[in-house]
Amino acid sequence: MRRFIEMQQKLLPDLIEVMRGRYMLLRSVYHLQPIGRRALAQAMQSTERILRAEVELLKETGLLHVTAAGMSLSEEGQRILEEMEPLMGDLFGLTELAERLQHLLGIPHVIVVQGNADHSPWVKEELGRVGARMLKQYIREGDIVAVTGGTSIASVAHHLSPAPSFRGVQFVPARGGLGERVELQANTLASAMAAKTGSSYRLLHVPDRLHPEALQTLMKEPQVQDVLSLLQHSRIVIHGIGDALAMAKRRNYSEAELAELQEAGAVSEAFGYYFNAAGETVHRMPTIGLQLEDVQRAETVLSIAGGESKAKAILSFARQSCQNVLITDEGAALAILSERL
Repeated sequence: MRRFIEMQQKLLPDLIEVMRGRYMLLRSVYHLQPIGRRALAQAMQSTERILRAEVELLKETGLLHVTAAGMSLSEEGQRILEEMEPLMGDLFGLTELAERLQHLLGIPHVIVVQGNADHSPWVKEELGRVGARMLKQYIREGDIVAVTGGTSIASVAHHLSPAPSFRGVQFVPARGGLGERVELQANTLASAMAAKTGSSYRLLHVPDRLHPEALQTLMKEPQVQDVLSLLQHSRIVIHGIGDALAMAKRRNYSEAELAELQEAGAVSEAFGYYFNAAGETVHRMPTIGLQLEDVQRAETVLSIAGGESKAKAILSFARQSCQNVLITDEGAALAILSERL
């Protein structure tokens, strides 16, 4: 297949670009439907004029439905999208990108999706769709799954569906609330994943950031101890990777604390740990939840992060050598592999 694609690229380079553009259009509509042409142009960083001809062609071929509510994929459009997916990795160079990242980061399985989450909202949904597929692939009956919060993990929850392998599974929040939108907190996402898959869940009713005295008091609570015991026996961990300073700001760190993190060279954040570019822990937040040693003991760790802005954070966390699977996008992959990093 790769040899065939190489010949196509040499003989008909324009055809590859046309196919790429139409695939991106169909994928965008799939994740954002129903969507108007203006909103689609903004999401794809294009113009209505450029999209108009493509939309008309795809409508005429029966791949798109266009109504007053906006554009959506037809059944044929969804079928074509699904059938094209296995070819896209080779066609767009995503397979090669993934292989290069695997070698560089030492992660056994890397998946790179098309696009850049920093610029296109549909890319985060695509990350979530692949994340849900991988979770279904790794899950086993009776598993305990530790779940963090954030937009990437929320996208995974959107794309989950029932399967026999989810029988007896428990979704457990990896930490308490972050003080952000409730729909992005780990408690909410653990319950959403359970609802989507017909599984069960537990909640962790504690703040994300605690005073040391409060932490010691809460650690003695039977309900908290029960959830912590489950987390320590998690076979699967699914989490996002945060930019260190962005996450600290979301946790309402003071200007002095932010300056200390910056001076320490903090680049990435995960599970309340802040790491520098070499992957060394430069700050550990006093919190109740999954600890780094628990993550390192887990059998399967799925990391999901995209956008070129996350490149340094992804590279930093990869130094922990605890990930089995990294799901990222072209924007992050190309930035990681660039000489600038």
